[in-house]
Amino acid sequence: MSITLTRNGVPAHHTIDVRHGGDATDGVVRARLYVDGTLTLVSRVPARFPVTGGHIEVRVSEAGLRRCHFVAEDGTQRQLVPDPRSAEGRRLRFAQRHPAASRIIGAVSVVVLLVGVGLNVLQVLEPISEIPPIADTVDTFESPVHLTPWANVALGFAAALGAVERATRLRYHWLLDGGAAS
Repeated sequence: MSITLTRNGVPAHHTIDVRHGGDATDGVVRARLYVDGTLTLVSRVPARFPVTGGHIEVRVSEAGLRRCHFVAEDGTQRQLVPDPRSAEGRRLRFAQRHPAASRIIGAVSVVVLLVGVGLNVLQVLEPISEIPPIADTVDTFESPVHLTPWANVALGFAAALGAVERATRLRYHWLLDGGAAS
């Protein structure tokens, strides 16, 4: 992700690099700020890098980037532009070249995630409702949906693909895209 900011009338190119799998040495996910190709700052995510005229905020989700924005001193925000070679850059290029197909894929990813969340909630409520103190207080719940193990695996795989698709479009919603994010 990159942005060009001007300092004293001189443009400086700022690039953010995030290795989603974490660093090879310790597995910690860090964001790196490069200014004109030179590594300037490194921080664990979530990260906030001071730059000319404001700061850059970086957050990740379980599936990819959650946020990578320049926040100006006046509070205005601007999303950084993804590197064309990155997954986010390729997804942006696909969206620009094929907007209708991109919207359909985006809608399908949301539907898959909503169905996945809904079915998982139904399946999780049943055993939770059988815990004696809960069953004594609110009664037990019988899920109307009982998926086979292979269907649960397929649903999980589809939900993971949907989450990755949303992450490459830099879309994030706390319900759809997971709770454990930085």
